[in-house]
Amino acid sequence: MALSQWSVDPTHSSIDFSVKHMMIAKVKGTFHTFEAQIEADPEDLTSASIRFSIDLSSIDTRNADRDAHLRSADFFDVEANPKMTFEATRITKSGDGEYEVTGDFTLHGITRPEKFAVSFEGAGKDPWGNAKAGFSAVGSLKRSDYGLTYNAVLETGGVLIGDEVKISIEIEALQQV
Repeated sequence: MALSQWSVDPTHSSIDFSVKHMMIAKVKGTFHTFEAQIEADPEDLTSASIRFSIDLSSIDTRNADRDAHLRSADFFDVEANPKMTFEATRITKSGDGEYEVTGDFTLHGITRPEKFAVSFEGAGKDPWGNAKAGFSAVGSLKRSDYGLTYNAVLETGGVLIGDEVKISIEIEALQQV
């Protein structure tokens, strides 16, 4: 395949995360609103151009009070920093259909390099003749690297909220004609 433009099918895609809570469990959440600009040959991502933008106000951890707190100045401060973004700067093949994608990740006004393991899941045509491609990605980051340091010390030792945030992305992309 040649390089072509792809858009994210939001009804068949997700951006999810998990973080340790009280050092004993994980809280999971998702972002419902995001978009991407992708120019790629899905069978060889090494020359792809990939940019993501996530609307932080779309966070959903299945708890309205927690979500409101995450949107506040204690965490994302969505009034001042409404988006989280990622732009790929280097893509290397790590195996058959497997890639290491490094890029500039911006959160809370801070940009740092982050790395994701990306898998090409396959391509095909949907029942209406549209070309689709699937990708999975996983990675992690430290929230403290982005100035997200709100926490509480537990009387039993440790902290309320873990520093590492694990990210899982599932994308079904539609080829633009």
